[in-house]
Amino acid sequence: MASARRTQRFHGRVEGKNERCAHPGCREPGEFRAPGALGPGFDGPGDWRWLCLDHVREFNDRYNWFEGMSVDEISAAQNPYGGWERETRAFAANGADRPPRWADFADPLDAIGARFQVRRVRERKDGRPLSDGDRRALKLLGLEVDADRRRLRVRYTELLRRYHPDHNGGDRSHEKALRAVIEAYTALKSRPAFA
Repeated sequence: MASARRTQRFHGRVEGKNERCAHPGCREPGEFRAPGALGPGFDGPGDWRWLCLDHVREFNDRYNWFEGMSVDEISAAQNPYGGWERETRAFAANGADRPPRWADFADPLDAIGARFQVRRVRERKDGRPLSDGDRRALKLLGLEVDADRRRLRVRYTELLRRYHPDHNGGDRSHEKALRAVIEAYTALKSRPAFA
């Protein structure tokens, strides 16, 4: 019967150990590790004893992790934040690419996919070159890479109406955005891609 029990798989079993069960008078092989009399401390992890399945179950039934602790120590160990009071290092931001802003995406999974997606520079269908500055200006205006001169002019007019103080009852809070739109349009309208 003991050999039939040993063929079953149990979590924590160390098969092939040539130790006998540490329980007095037991002749079964010690296949399960249990803490010994010397607990972990400054000098090392402490000692272990090897028990058979029946005696390790008996040991586990009687084991009390809080044994020897004061009421305050037990309360601190049971605190849901136990262990979190230690300082930890901050993750390095310069070790990897910056994650995209969550506000740029309607679906969080799009943001996750965008971070790990290979970044390819999208070219225009007509083959006309765009510089990095041109791409930034198009992005600021909210235009695609393939926008033509007419679409550029229509978008510029829309943004001009949105940000200009004459169309907002004299509200000058959008002057910075208006200046950026004018600069982007001025830079793009003279580029060969929009000629």
